[in-house]
Amino acid sequence: MFRNLLKATVFITVTLAGITALAQTAPRTHSASSFSAKSVSTEGVPTLAEAQAFMKHAEDELADLGVRASRAQWVSENFITDDTEVLSAQAQEKLTAVMTQLALDTRRFDGLKMPPELARKFVLLKLSLTAPAPNNDAERKELTQIASSMDAEYGKGKYCKPQADGSKKCQSLGDLSRILATSNNPDELLDAWVGWHKIAPPMRQRYAHFVSLSNKGAKELGFKDTGALWRANYDMTPDEFSAEIERLWRQVEPLYVSLHTYVRKQLIKKYGKAAERADGLIPIQMTGNMWGQEWGNIYPIVAPSNADKGYDLTQLLKDHKVDELGMVRDGIGFFSSLGFAPPAETFWDRSLFLKPRDRDVVCHASAWDIDNLEDVRLKMCIEVVDDDFVTVHHELGHNYYQRAYKNQPPLFQDSANDGFHEAVGDTIALSVTPEYLKQIGLLDHVPPESADIGYLLKMALDKVAFLPFGLTIDQWRWKVFSGEITPDQYNKAWWELKAKYQGVAPPVDRSEADFDPAAKYHVAANVPYVRYFLARILQFQFQRALCQAAGFKGPLHRCSVYQNKAAGERLAKMLTMGKSKPWPDALEAISGQRQMDATALLDYFAPLKKWLDEQNKDQKPGWKGMDGGPQSH
Repeated sequence: MFRNLLKATVFITVTLAGITALAQTAPRTHSASSFSAKSVSTEGVPTLAEAQAFMKHAEDELADLGVRASRAQWVSENFITDDTEVLSAQAQEKLTAVMTQLALDTRRFDGLKMPPELARKFVLLKLSLTAPAPNNDAERKELTQIASSMDAEYGKGKYCKPQADGSKKCQSLGDLSRILATSNNPDELLDAWVGWHKIAPPMRQRYAHFVSLSNKGAKELGFKDTGALWRANYDMTPDEFSAEIERLWRQVEPLYVSLHTYVRKQLIKKYGKAAERADGLIPIQMTGNMWGQEWGNIYPIVAPSNADKGYDLTQLLKDHKVDELGMVRDGIGFFSSLGFAPPAETFWDRSLFLKPRDRDVVCHASAWDIDNLEDVRLKMCIEVVDDDFVTVHHELGHNYYQRAYKNQPPLFQDSANDGFHEAVGDTIALSVTPEYLKQIGLLDHVPPESADIGYLLKMALDKVAFLPFGLTIDQWRWKVFSGEITPDQYNKAWWELKAKYQGVAPPVDRSEADFDPAAKYHVAANVPYVRYFLARILQFQFQRALCQAAGFKGPLHRCSVYQNKAAGERLAKMLTMGKSKPWPDALEAISGQRQMDATALLDYFAPLKKWLDEQNKDQKPGWKGMDGGPQSH
């Protein structure tokens, strides 16, 4: 099933900090230079009045462009053709020109004393581009064309295999993901993995040039490179942010190593020599996921016979005849139970819930804010399966966040940091517990505590297994942008990082003729990824705080805040702040803490960690290439 791609969700919110992240488009009727000239003098010592006028014009103009961009991008992702690709590139070029010029113009006000709110807007405007284009018409056009072509190429990607009768059987990512999720045939797993990764090599040369152009744009804005610009977007210096990420990883690494050790042992039991490697790495195609991203699909293989989680949500949905729209209605009902108003009727009229039969669309699950007011939409190709039920709740978390900050100024219409947006959706998904399923009538009785290990193991195969993957993509890109990883080492460095953090290996030898990073959407589409790692940490911190507000006293993994208005009020307090304050302020509003903290995640999985360590007594933890030195097996 298409569950694995859907679980790696991307939200699309038309904020000034995000409108270029996924090549959103808008027509433009006047030039960046005319905008700049109208809004601010370029001579003499800048004044506060000039800064205020500049920002007023910038926010008004970009708010309008954002709405136009979102509508155009909605069409381009729902009707993938050569024409919409060209139109997207042309419109994006114009939009990027305005964004780039405005970001460059902010430098005139460097050093000017401003009120804190205005100063924050200037910082955010400078950081608003994820692919900053050079201030050169030809290079800007080239960058946007490359970005648009890679995004479209990924969306249209298929693995076509010759058949005995001379025809070709073409399989989409969804088809190949279903094989990895359900097949126990090693040959099928290998073929599906290798087949999908064939879409990426044609992007390699373009990607290297994209990096060069983006870095040039970042340097013009005063940043060392594009990766440094990305890391500067967290209310701390790039180096401080890198250190913060490493600190959080060290908190959770022991739990991941315990899970990896256990899963490796079970895979070897299942597949024998095909899964066993002397270096202790896990063959990536055996994780049930194309990228080794989340391992929940192999739960039936690794689950002990006496640790059944007690129910099958997919079967419950089918038994109760819950269809795709019914899953969305359940998600809306969850938020209503917390005290949030339902979305406007346009949500139901304009969202995309089912994969069309007559055309290609980008099925990647996403939450859209079209007009920064009430026109929020969900876009995903829903299937009646357990993962999609959870994903619907997650994506709606984005939509309700988008509506909550609609009254903020345009530059503050975003999450406190990009990890917050993902974490809110994931926090809501954490409340999809057996208790919640019973409350909404899907489950007759809550399984006893003896079933908790199975439940936690299934959760960990997604939540904990994801943690090092969430680091790897941007660790690779930060090094690519900085020049530490050069184009002739792209693939080698990719697999070294995946070995170091994830402990996984490709099923066949890879070379620099391959370009495996671009077989992941977020690389091809230039979407920063560390937000998902932060979200995995923050969601448990949020959940612990909401459960405390709700007065819940039991184990954290059994808490659902469904129907609790006190928890809803605590959540709403943080959501309405948007990006108006540094993220520690928003974190404090919901949790009382000002530092991101993985202890809530460790609390959630504490019973599982104890159980895993008991199962691993006869195993040597770790693998060759991980931090701390090579392991022998």
